Amino acid sequence: MNTLEVINWILFLAVTVYALGLFVQVVRTRIAYIKMGRKVEIDKAWKERINKVMVNVFGQKKLLKDKKSGTIHVMMFYGFLLVQFGAIDFIWKGLATGSHLPLGFLYPGFTFFQELVTLMILIAVIWAFYRRYIEKLVRLKRGFKAGLVLIFIGTLMLSVLLGNGMEIVWHGEELTWTEPVASGIAAAFAWMSPTAAAVVFFVSWWIHLIALLSFLVYVPQSKHAHLLAAPTNVFLSRNDPPGKLSKIDFNIDEEDEEDVSFGVGKIEDFDQLQMIDFYACVECGRCTNVCPAAGTGKMLSPMDLIVKLRDHLTEKGAVVTGKSPWVPSYAFAGTEGNQLAKMAKEGYSGQDEAAATIEAMESTNLIGDVITEEELWACTTCRNCEDACPVMNEHVDKIIDLRRYLVLTEGKMDPDAQRAMMNIERQGNPWGLSKKERQNWREADENLYVPTVKELKKEDEDFEYLFWVGAMGSYDNRSQKIVQDFARLMNKAGVKFAILGNKERNSGDTARRLGNEFLFQELAEKNIKDFEKNGVKKIVTTDPHAYNVFKNEYPDFGLEAEVYHHTEFLAKLVEEGRLTPEHEVKERITYHDSCYLGRYNEVYEEPRDVLKAIPGVTVVEMERSRENSMCCGAGGGLMWTEEKTGNRVNVARTEQALETDPNTIASACPFCLTMLSDGTKAKEVEDDVSTMDVAEVLAKSIFGDEKEEKTAS
Repeated sequence: MNTLEVINWILFLAVTVYALGLFVQVVRTRIAYIKMGRKVEIDKAWKERINKVMVNVFGQKKLLKDKKSGTIHVMMFYGFLLVQFGAIDFIWKGLATGSHLPLGFLYPGFTFFQELVTLMILIAVIWAFYRRYIEKLVRLKRGFKAGLVLIFIGTLMLSVLLGNGMEIVWHGEELTWTEPVASGIAAAFAWMSPTAAAVVFFVSWWIHLIALLSFLVYVPQSKHAHLLAAPTNVFLSRNDPPGKLSKIDFNIDEEDEEDVSFGVGKIEDFDQLQMIDFYACVECGRCTNVCPAAGTGKMLSPMDLIVKLRDHLTEKGAVVTGKSPWVPSYAFAGTEGNQLAKMAKEGYSGQDEAAATIEAMESTNLIGDVITEEELWACTTCRNCEDACPVMNEHVDKIIDLRRYLVLTEGKMDPDAQRAMMNIERQGNPWGLSKKERQNWREADENLYVPTVKELKKEDEDFEYLFWVGAMGSYDNRSQKIVQDFARLMNKAGVKFAILGNKERNSGDTARRLGNEFLFQELAEKNIKDFEKNGVKKIVTTDPHAYNVFKNEYPDFGLEAEVYHHTEFLAKLVEEGRLTPEHEVKERITYHDSCYLGRYNEVYEEPRDVLKAIPGVTVVEMERSRENSMCCGAGGGLMWTEEKTGNRVNVARTEQALETDPNTIASACPFCLTMLSDGTKAKEVEDDVSTMDVAEVLAKSIFGDEKEEKTAS
């Protein structure tokens, strides 16, 4: 080994150890920030967790929902994994000149494969540059930081190709088909002397090494931290039903009553799993791209929400831990995060400017200074953002936790929402109508048999299913027609069911999504006591919100019952032959997927199966359907509030439905039906396009003229 090789080795070790040290420092710093959050227990369902990693990390399932961007990412993801073997070989060549990885007769095939992978990555880099800066996708940020990773990757690929070509010239090797690009470069520079080629080789080698190590240090302190955080996030993601909210423990010690707060008012009130989401965010904009609030001009952007929380955590973490977020620290001494860390570490007295700066950071209001109330109240809790997120971030639970703080700790709520809450507390429904009128909807048809649990007990009769009617079915004139038809269908099929009637309360879903967890828990506990008292083992409802909360969230409070949505139930009755659609219904129908039935519970096929079983019905799909269906705008308690900014969500969704040229827009949710009906009126097409529940369409086919006569009367 000559002197130059020794110097090269020394410099290599020095630079590499330094870079690895910086990398470890940044990762440990981010972990320290995350540890500021509340601890959370992780279940040991390792098999399910590994499967999620295989499907979503290595299978790139969610990324491939956008075929173009997904393909680019697959090329980069697998290319970058595979090309590391080529990088090791290239670095080997610079440290042990004249040799390469000891792969024997496999080496020619290895080099050929590595060149193909390198070219694939370069194509992906060019394609990604085009998508971001030429095509200018709205959801993608543009700027130097956004394109820096492309510069890094492009530099790595070009330097290794140039270096391999120079090595051929340097050592006077023959051109070969196993290194077509390197051989082409060697042929182009065959006029070079071996010494000059050696110089260019080492220049390329050092460019490659420094780019690789710089990228290593850059990754954990940029949006590309997702390369580390995303697989972790996917592996540790909750195994609960999608969108399930956490339970607040209201049992407080008397000594802590003065300092108690509920929900999330400070960044460290989030739990550690929620904080991993912040650093897992790719800033790809897919969440914002599908968000109904963002798409109709509201303040909310799910991506910006996560990014702002991440940046605030980083700055707050610098103050709390005294660890600089940006390295090398001397190079980023002027950044706010590093200055805050320095101030916190040096412990300034309470009289100077630095202490005031730290105090200002510590007293920053998460809601108001970082996230606005307008953003929080714009969310419909539809979970389309979460379904679109390739790293399985959860946005809705964070928004609800922030709402909980506003409502339970600060007593703030939209006036319309507050009115609905008060009405639910007093009368059990958002309108404040008398709870003594809850069962009056039965009186519309004297032939309709809908017994209450109390009536059946008097007759010493039993029932199999409790039909949860809900506030919409009980009080809203349009929704009453849905529950009446569903009851007729159950009568026709010989189903033994009963309702609670005037004893039925609100399910509490609206209260929980609006942040009033206390009211929700009060309602849940009372409802469960009623269910247990009446021996309820099976529940069926036309309301997807009640269906979701009973099925997925009431079990946390002790409910043990089977829960069915009415479309699941009807599909089962049709399949079993207990209901047979006979009369032709000549309608071109497009079906709107309810968020709480679809994305929350993956009930997509049953409503369609019912419609397809009806003679004469043609089902046409909207461009945004099933898991990508757009919200109607009523979720998250927003049914009871007015949209004050942007366009109306329900009108935007109605426009998407009208693009299919339907005669009827079908739904399986009374909230959705109301919003879509208002949408057709806003578009002035209500005379040409009807809005119906799946149960109503089926009832037309089951009862035929009899149904038409009853409707007319």
